[in-house]
Amino acid sequence: MSSHDQLSTTFAALADPTRRAILARLSAGETSVTDLAEPFDMSLPAITKHLKVLERAGLISRSRDAQWRPCRLEAKPLEAAADWVEQYRKFWEDSMDRLEEYLTELQKREKKTNKDNDGDNRGRDDGKQ
Repeated sequence: MSSHDQLSTTFAALADPTRRAILARLSAGETSVTDLAEPFDMSLPAITKHLKVLERAGLISRSRDAQWRPCRLEAKPLEAAADWVEQYRKFWEDSMDRLEEYLTELQKREKKTNKDNDGDNRGRDDGKQ
């Protein structure tokens, strides 16, 4: 699978909140399917479908140890997704820096304009109080 296809598969798998919650639980360590299913209000077959999506995306692996089928988090696809997102962090940081500079300049202009207007109004005696 090409890296772009893998990335699309990874993001598609991460799009579901249940699957993200499963990954969060697996970040604490290897866990059985039954234990993974416990906090969710859904059937074991529904959880298994989510696990299959995560497994196809390479985000988890499942093994068999007698009756126990432990699931384990696989970090490689997450690393690739994080690297892809990281490319855009600099863009957003630069954009925010430019916005901050622009707003600072606007505030300086506004203060100067207000100061100039105050000076113009001080010398007048137009009878208004």
